[in-house]
Amino acid sequence: MKHYKFLISGGGTGGHIYPAIAIANALQKKYPDAEFLFVGAKNKMEMEKVPAAGYPIKGLWISGFQRHLTMKNLMFPFKLISSTLEAFGIVRNFKPTIAIGTGGFASGPTLYAAARKGIPTLIQEQNSYPGITNKLLSKKAKKVCVAYDRLERFFPKEKIIKTGNPVRQDLLNTSEKRAEALSFFNLKKSQKTLLVLGGSLGARRVNQLIEEQLPLFEKLNVQVLWQCGKLYFEEYKKYNELKHVQVFEFIKEMHFAYGAGDMIISRAGASSVSELCIVGKPVIFIPSPNVAEDHQTKNAKSIVDENAALMIAEKNLDGFKDLFVGLVLDENRQKELSINIKSLALPNATDSIVNEIEKLIQ
Repeated sequence: MKHYKFLISGGGTGGHIYPAIAIANALQKKYPDAEFLFVGAKNKMEMEKVPAAGYPIKGLWISGFQRHLTMKNLMFPFKLISSTLEAFGIVRNFKPTIAIGTGGFASGPTLYAAARKGIPTLIQEQNSYPGITNKLLSKKAKKVCVAYDRLERFFPKEKIIKTGNPVRQDLLNTSEKRAEALSFFNLKKSQKTLLVLGGSLGARRVNQLIEEQLPLFEKLNVQVLWQCGKLYFEEYKKYNELKHVQVFEFIKEMHFAYGAGDMIISRAGASSVSELCIVGKPVIFIPSPNVAEDHQTKNAKSIVDENAALMIAEKNLDGFKDLFVGLVLDENRQKELSINIKSLALPNATDSIVNEIEKLIQ
């Protein structure tokens, strides 16, 4: 049997790292003797998360181009040249069978170097609106695995395969875990549960909104599971004293959190959106306005356009109360949103991506 070597690059955020690790795990299961090497950006979270998942990683001296004038932008050309030369060295030494990119700063130089060396490359694009790196890389890539329709505006049509985004397998049957989930968090069966997710670091404006609306939630007899994030836990943990609120820095047991939630307020990063489709609960998206190309708004809009979720922009949060009360009091609307978002789920994304990789390496 041929000895395969997989070069995988993705990072900067959990949304890029998690799919990369999920793909590696699935490939390792199929090819236990294969070699793996990840490439990330120095000082970014992948340098910690990837070794924790059991894979070696090399870091490049690369960072993003800031959208406003800053000294860091003066360094960008030097970082890019240095990282590209380093990536050529990594490709030359490792001699991969294929290079796989899931987005993030490091995947640019890595996939560019691999393609120049004649190695097949595959891109996994999580968002409904791709960043500039993947648009450029797609010209040389053999395949582009996507999670949304209508991406032929950005990528060569003949290379696009709609696979969906890899998600945690323990999320597939969260509805069946409701009783177990309620008892895990010590929640009341007789009350609706609102799950609030602002990403692992947290989202300032979402947290401020939840704080303002705590009396409303109590009035509506809604209990709250609130993941406020690492940066804000000290500020908000005092609300754990309230009977109807539980504040967490980070929720590890997401399968239980999703199982317990009757309604969800969330950011609209690509991985979150894919998970929420599988979970199939009514969602109110509050997209982060602070991301490149405003891609969270575009991710959320693609779900809202299918009548499968609600969305409110950060600048319009004055209208949140009416939106939320309307949802809580309308059981039929809740059911409709649940059914519609679940119909958009692509639970076998990881296997579909691995199938495409296998076609390229064989």
